[in-house]
Amino acid sequence: MSSPRVTSIPVWTWVAPALASCLLVLTFARVIPADVTPVLVLDAALLGAAVFSAVHHAEVLAIKLGEPFGTILLAVAVTVIEVGLIVSIMFSGVQGSESVARDTIYAAVMIVLNGVVGLCLVIGGSRHFEQTFQLQGASSALAVLGTLAGLALILPNYTVTTAGPYYSAVQLVLVGIASLMLWGVFVFVQTVKHRDYFLDAASDVDGPDASHEKPTDRVALISLILLLVSLIAVVLLAKLLSYPLDKGVAAAGLPPAFVGVIIAAIVLLPEGLAAAKSALLNRLQNSINLSVGSAIASIGLTIPTVALVSLVLDQQLVLGVSPAHLTLLALTLFVSTLTLGTGRTTVLQGAIHLIIFAAFLLISAVP
Repeated sequence: MSSPRVTSIPVWTWVAPALASCLLVLTFARVIPADVTPVLVLDAALLGAAVFSAVHHAEVLAIKLGEPFGTILLAVAVTVIEVGLIVSIMFSGVQGSESVARDTIYAAVMIVLNGVVGLCLVIGGSRHFEQTFQLQGASSALAVLGTLAGLALILPNYTVTTAGPYYSAVQLVLVGIASLMLWGVFVFVQTVKHRDYFLDAASDVDGPDASHEKPTDRVALISLILLLVSLIAVVLLAKLLSYPLDKGVAAAGLPPAFVGVIIAAIVLLPEGLAAAKSALLNRLQNSINLSVGSAIASIGLTIPTVALVSLVLDQQLVLGVSPAHLTLLALTLFVSTLTLGTGRTTVLQGAIHLIIFAAFLLISAVP
């Protein structure tokens, strides 16, 4: 018997990008001013709506393609949004724009490995007592993430050609190429060479909601178009909001680096909710694919892009993290190795990750 098919698209998922596109046209055509408070509030609201719309359409395409292609597509879509936000701020030239890439990448890793993974383990463990996942897939993904984080966020502090936390131009190019290549190899292993390492065990999936209704070809095509429109809208709306966001963070008395935390939180919120839903359905492998995969894409795709932009703008790119954040990053990678090194998790591991996440938020707001 054939599986049920999705034949329609929720109204909000096309209304949001349509309204965002209209607002952008009116703003860039100077029909309405871009710097008045009501317009900025509307920009922010439609930015959030466009982010959720983009992730929804990415999920529709993910279901159409099947796993693990679905989680890869979702991670790439979220990373494109993140890169768009970072690049828009870099081009704006506001104070702290040279470090926004580092702040956002670091925040994304900490939010994903501690906030999202911790939440998934707590709610999943509370409901299912103990959860399992594919040890080979999780450990290989964590090895890739640790290497990328070391190259992007730790090593720049200790180079001597250019005093840290910077890379020289040659070093930056090579690290950008290495990051992109490592992400590409990981995707190849995840989708072709060892795809079975990243799939849920059939016995681990609970309930009728674990399987999704597949969209028709027409719905998938419309979702692809709306995904592109939503991503473009997010990037352009972020450009309009980059300067007000920087001023708002300063007015709140927060350090400039907190802009990166806000950007990462905006783009990872929908993906975090999707990972939590999978954990509730006892699909912890899918949650890990979403969380760790998005962190890998965040570094592997962002570093080459911002490296190119910084070279074009002749702007030094701050990458190395401070000693306090380096300590938290090392602690996160160490604890993640223990958490993902057994193939089984409980609420305890989740609580540990959430405590580290709380410490990250504290040091980010009050360094």
